[in-house]
Amino acid sequence: MRPLMMIGILLIVFGIAALMFQGVTYYTTERVAQAGPFAIDVHKPHTIILHPVIGVAALVGGVVVMMAGRRVRAT
Repeated sequence: MRPLMMIGILLIVFGIAALMFQGVTYYTTERVAQAGPFAIDVHKPHTIILHPVIGVAALVGGVVVMMAGRRVRAT
């Protein structure tokens, strides 16, 4: 498969995923205190927000890149 077509498909998939999921949350564990054999751990959430404009831009960019890939093949 041509590289521009693959990049375009990946951008379209990322754009659809960004529009479906408005944000991604993951958790990290941090040790807050430790006294001898006792330890206190805290799970902290971290959220990555995906703005809908990013999803639309990725979709449009993917379509443009795929069209450019087709144009290169035609010549």
